[in-house]
Amino acid sequence: MSANDPPSEPGGPDVGDDPAAAGDPEAAADSTDEMERLLAEFDALAETVDSPAERERVRSARRAAVVAAHEAGAFGRVIRGFDRADLAEAFLGSVLFGIPMFVEGGTNEVGHHLAAHPVSLVGTVVGAVGLVVGILYVADIQDVRIHEPFLGVVPRRLVGVLGVSAVTAVVVMTAWGRVDWATPMLALADVVVAFAPMSVGAALGDILPGS
Repeated sequence: MSANDPPSEPGGPDVGDDPAAAGDPEAAADSTDEMERLLAEFDALAETVDSPAERERVRSARRAAVVAAHEAGAFGRVIRGFDRADLAEAFLGSVLFGIPMFVEGGTNEVGHHLAAHPVSLVGTVVGAVGLVVGILYVADIQDVRIHEPFLGVVPRRLVGVLGVSAVTAVVVMTAWGRVDWATPMLALADVVVAFAPMSVGAALGDILPGS
């Protein structure tokens, strides 16, 4: 940093605040090195300009770069584990996607169809699970790592996302009178119709904050 360049703003972001630091150490180191090189170039540029106005523009651009580096990273983060905060995020995502399913009559219409066609019912469940797996582990929306899976095989995050979606669908649709468990097959089909989009919402709600 040049002698004329002011220090970072008090309380402002710094290179060490890079979100990558919470993930892969090598990625964090690379990100830090790139930021240091960029700031060094800004410092060198500030020394080559003579006009105070131009020097202030360079300083403003330097500060903007630091802020951008601090705020970037809504996507591409490394995510491990699954705790209560993740569960809450998944719940909120499932409710957000579920509310239209709870109030629309089309949910029950599709449920009647699935109840009469068990193969389609099973296919809907499999498709929903496949979508969640794709969002979490295939689409690279975030770098989701499998941490301490159940039985050494089943990812905790997958169980949490699917579980909170299923439980929320059953509880809300029952409480709101959208299903009648006197006809269990039809009630199950109605819940599955709501569960499918809710599981997608839960997966997105969980990983997009990057926790």
